[in-house]
Amino acid sequence: MIKRTDKLNQIKSGFDRSPIVSITGLRQSGKTTLAKDFASQYQGACTHFDLEDPRSLARLSEPMTALENLSGFIVIDEVQRLPAVFPLLRVLADRKEKTACFLLLGSASPLLIKEISESLAGRVALLEMDGFNLMEVGSEESKVLWNRGGLPPSFLAGSDTSSLQWRQDFMTLFVERDLPQFGVTFPSAAMRRFWAMLAHYHGQTWNASELAKSFDVSQAIIRKKLDILTGAFAIRQLPAWYENLGKRTVKSPKIYLRDSGLLHALLDLSTFDQLQSHPKLGSSWEGFCIEQILSITGSSNAYFWATHAGAELDLFILHNGKRIGVEIKYSDGPTTTRSMRQALEDLSLDHLYVVYPGKDDYPLDKNITVTSLPSMLSKLEDL
Repeated sequence: MIKRTDKLNQIKSGFDRSPIVSITGLRQSGKTTLAKDFASQYQGACTHFDLEDPRSLARLSEPMTALENLSGFIVIDEVQRLPAVFPLLRVLADRKEKTACFLLLGSASPLLIKEISESLAGRVALLEMDGFNLMEVGSEESKVLWNRGGLPPSFLAGSDTSSLQWRQDFMTLFVERDLPQFGVTFPSAAMRRFWAMLAHYHGQTWNASELAKSFDVSQAIIRKKLDILTGAFAIRQLPAWYENLGKRTVKSPKIYLRDSGLLHALLDLSTFDQLQSHPKLGSSWEGFCIEQILSITGSSNAYFWATHAGAELDLFILHNGKRIGVEIKYSDGPTTTRSMRQALEDLSLDHLYVVYPGKDDYPLDKNITVTSLPSMLSKLEDL
C-alpha cells in the first residue's frame, strides 16, 4: 500500500483551520481510501456515509436528525448527491462547541462548487486530490507512473494490459454514468469522442474554432464541453501569462489531459515501448512533468508563456516569492535556446530549469540548469 503522507498532513492542516474539509478530485483518485487512512489515525468516534450506498442515503434522508447528535470524525462521501446537507453543515459548523469535524468527499460538479461557495464560505478548507504522484511512488517507478497514470487501480494493476483495460472501462463509465450525475446533458458518445479528440490536442494552445468545425457545432458548445471535463478534473487548462511587456503574447490556454494514463488509453497505447515510438511522446512527457510539478507548487500561480514572435516557455510558476521558469525537453542533452534567454529577460526569472529524462543535473548558464524530474521536485520542496 502506498502511504499518502503529504495528503494526510494536508487534511490535518485543513482541520486546524476549519471544522470542515472538502476534498474534490477525479473519480478513482483515492479520496475514499485517504479518508479511511485518516480515520484510522483519529482519536475518537468515526462515522462514514457513502451516498452511493442506498443505506447511507436512507440514514441521511433527515440530515439534521442524523447529524446533529454525532460527534468525532464524520465522512460524507460523494456529497454532491445530497445538496440538502450543505445548509445544515453550515449550522453545525457554527455551533459554539466544536464536537464534530466533517470531511466531505466529492467528484467535481457545478452543483458541488456552487453549494460549497454559497453555503460553506469561510467554514471549509478546500483540498484537491489527484492520483499518485512521483514523490509518493518513488523515482524508480517513474516509467510505470508515466505510462499508466496515477489513478490507483491503473497504477497498481497486475500488467500493462489489465491497466489499459481498466482505464478504458473507467472512461466509458465516466461519460455514461458520472457526467450525467453531474447534470451533463450531452450524449455520452459525443463526450467520449470529444475527449479522444482532446488527446490529439494535448499540449497545444486551445483553438475553439478548429474543434468546432471538426464537430460541426458552435464554439460555445465546444467551450462548454471543455469546461465540463476541466471541472471534473480530467482536463487542465494552463492559462497564458501576459503582462504589459510591449510584446504580443498568446492569451489562449494550453490544453492537457491531467492523467497521463488516460491520455495513453485514448491514444491506444498499452506499453512504455509503444509510447516511446509515438508522435505524442514529447507532449506526453511535457504534460506528465507539469502535473508532477504542480503537485508540489499547486496550480493557482502556474502559467505558460508564448509570444507571437515564437518565443515560448512551457511553465512559469510563482512559488514562495520566486519567479521560476520550466522548459521541458524529451532529449538526452538539452542546450540553451533563444527562447530560454528571452524568457529569462522578459519574465525576470530567478532561475530557469530544463527538465529532461536523464539523471544528472548540470548548468547551462548562470541562471539555467538542466535537471531530472525527481531533482526538480526536490528543489521545489526545498524552496
